[in-house]
Amino acid sequence: MQPVTMYTTAVCPYCIRAKQILKARGVDQINEIRVDALPQERMKMMEITGRRTVPQIFIGDTHVGGCDDLMALDSQGGLVPLLQRA
Repeated sequence: MQPVTMYTTAVCPYCIRAKQILKARGVDQINEIRVDALPQERMKMMEITGRRTVPQIFIGDTHVGGCDDLMALDSQGGLVPLLQRA
């Protein structure tokens, strides 16, 4: 399974929802980067993604986007194959 990295904050409902979706698809470990606790990581996230909002989700080297993007990918049947890509 591909590694999953997610930029989050402590009280973000979209972050919680994204984690629930990933867990339901078999992801048991998420490298969570808390941008509220580490402001320099927010700057890095914004440089990489061009976005200010959380969550920002990466599966392997692929930037999926936010929670809505993750839900759309899942509903189109693309999430599980991306997670399982070797």
